[in-house]
Amino acid sequence: MSVDIQTVKRVAHLARIAVSEDDAQRMTGELNAILGFVEQLNEVDVSGVEPMTSVTPMAMKKRQDVVNDGSKAADIVANAPATDENFFLVPKVVE
Repeated sequence: MSVDIQTVKRVAHLARIAVSEDDAQRMTGELNAILGFVEQLNEVDVSGVEPMTSVTPMAMKKRQDVVNDGSKAADIVANAPATDENFFLVPKVVE
């Protein structure tokens, strides 16, 4: 994949970045170099390599998956103008 000057200008326009003609020409070369490097990475054989979460082997800390209400319902509705059993009361808007 390669990037041409029109693509650079379109991306700059979408990102709302002012790019001069000289900068667009320079960015075209830089982006093509970056994409070339990424294409080189695609050539590396990674079959049999396990995904890592860290560069050092470690077990992830896990917690029990327990369903609860967080014990904060009363705190959440404390400043509401109208509540009923820890629910917000709002005026009816549809007739």
